[in-house]
Amino acid sequence: MLTRNRVEQLLSAFRGKTVIVLGDIMLDEFVWGKVRRISPEAPVPVVEVVNETYRLGGAANVVANIRELGGNPVPIGVIGHDRAADRVFELMRGRNIDTSGLIRDDRPTTLKTRILAHHQQVARADREDRSPLSKSANSAVAAAFARTLRGAQAVVVSDYDKGVVNRELLVDILPQARAAQVPVFLDPKVQHADYYRPVTAITPNHHEAELLAGMAIHGSDNLETAGKKLLEKFGCEHVLITRGEEGMSLFNAGGSHHLPTFAREVFDVTGAGDTVIATLALASAAGGTMEESAILANHAAGLAVGKIGTATVTQAELLADFDGRNADSAG
Repeated sequence: MLTRNRVEQLLSAFRGKTVIVLGDIMLDEFVWGKVRRISPEAPVPVVEVVNETYRLGGAANVVANIRELGGNPVPIGVIGHDRAADRVFELMRGRNIDTSGLIRDDRPTTLKTRILAHHQQVARADREDRSPLSKSANSAVAAAFARTLRGAQAVVVSDYDKGVVNRELLVDILPQARAAQVPVFLDPKVQHADYYRPVTAITPNHHEAELLAGMAIHGSDNLETAGKKLLEKFGCEHVLITRGEEGMSLFNAGGSHHLPTFAREVFDVTGAGDTVIATLALASAAGGTMEESAILANHAAGLAVGKIGTATVTQAELLADFDGRNADSAG
């Protein structure tokens, strides 16, 4: 059983742990407003804009979560020569995050604009280029990874299918991580499944797990079968399936561990998977077993979905949530 003392020990060990986060760096823009009428031009709401905020998104949200939890994230990815890229740099440098692994290229920075009224998302607009990276950009990303790997305790690959995570790159870097005995945690996209070797753990959501396993997941028997299929398919040590209101399920050679959801109220699932993999990788880097790391990641996910927009979680929030649910675990 994970006790409060053990949680405190792990959280304390988060400090100074370096986690490489390689993937699709994005910027999330939130346009906040009010709706009082329907447009006379079309049957759509007219949003009266009150405020605009910006947050790190995609792989950059993994970075933000690791930093908020006290770790030392090193982002590696590609951004453009545009205002969105400038904002990404500004947000990262404001958190004292090393940006030396960010490669600037002619492709635009992925920007997702969400319009919200009365805490409800009304619309989303995406500006992005999903074409493959140029050879020069790919080489620059691989070089940044190799340069950083020696000092890392974990690697997160955050694949949002925006072009950065590709076969040529993964064939180069994943064997390097395995040779250096640095664990790799990967948030997958189904269309890139053939690229994901070797990795330590993958973290698909329920729908992705169904597609990757090639089967519908309904009951516990189906879930067990899917977990075993994914372990075999990727040759990885661990599979963590995030299942929304059903919680999470961890599969490895030792069997399966099913964790109930810790969400009290779900306001927004945006970026919840980023929080999960950030916490999982950082807890593992801090010396946690995969089961302990999954429990902390489950607590973090429950906190993240209770917040509006792309969210991060603090150590204090994690400890308070653990205390609130485990009043008798102070051993």
